[in-house]
Amino acid sequence: MKLKIIISTVALLAIFWSSKAQTKTIQFSSEDGITVTADLYQIENKDAPYIILFHQAGYSRGEYLEIAPKLNKLGFNCMAIDQRSGKGVNGVENETHKSAVQLNKKTKYPDAIPDVEAALKYVKNELNASKIIIWGSSYSAALVLYLGSKYSNDITGILSFSPGEYFSIEGNTIQSYASKIKDPVFITSAKSEEDSWRNMYEAIPLEKSFFLPKVKGKHGSKALWDDSKEHEDYWNAVIEFLNNIN
Repeated sequence: MKLKIIISTVALLAIFWSSKAQTKTIQFSSEDGITVTADLYQIENKDAPYIILFHQAGYSRGEYLEIAPKLNKLGFNCMAIDQRSGKGVNGVENETHKSAVQLNKKTKYPDAIPDVEAALKYVKNELNASKIIIWGSSYSAALVLYLGSKYSNDITGILSFSPGEYFSIEGNTIQSYASKIKDPVFITSAKSEEDSWRNMYEAIPLEKSFFLPKVKGKHGSKALWDDSKEHEDYWNAVIEFLNNIN
């Protein structure tokens, strides 16, 4: 069964202007005891697919204040989490980072793996999601490629905004994990960043697509923010990918 999301540019803009999703802040524990804070953006149809939204370096779940309500209007439930590696953005502080500091846990990029795994398990087991899409930005764009290689049976699709070889995991490159992904993958970035992810993209063995802006673009998911010059083009590419997920 395919998700049918066919929207003209005019209709897309109308959706965005009218977007007023309600949120609920929740907390759950990571495997190593850190309290993970997340915002739930739920629509009336609780059986609709869930998109789990992970933020970029130095940020928080506030990266998705604009994005998640628009995804709600497109028919998706969303959960945006704070990972322990990050601080804040758009007036939203990173509460998971605070919990990690209080427990004297490390907060480098790969240290956030227990947080993204806990988010996936929460959406699957507590929210009973039948379809789960994972979405990463910058360093978490690399994490979702790792997550996709490990939890293929739990994931329907992967969106990766500006991935790169920012770190290794257990001595392995992100490209090596990308080569094991079985689910559809969408990659995008600023125009100048293509070299950072092209090898990863080529390594993905099955269904995949990418988008590069015509001019400059922006790093990470903020390419979709209203103040991004080419945000409409990014959104159209995202919608096309979501429309083709089985």
